[in-house]
Amino acid sequence: MRVTRRLLGACLTPVLTGEPNQRDEVQTGEERDAKNQMTICCSPAPSPVLILGL
Repeated sequence: MRVTRRLLGACLTPVLTGEPNQRDEVQTGEERDAKNQMTICCSPAPSPVLILGL
């Protein structure tokens, strides 16, 4: 799988604060709507602050 296809999912990271713009195809719709994790390889953050649980 290629990261450019947004299918990998290995970079799925917890979101502690902020709102990610979910662009992956790894999470289910419910998981994306919860906005408590994001694929940092392909999802930007529209919010001015984004704190991740690395």
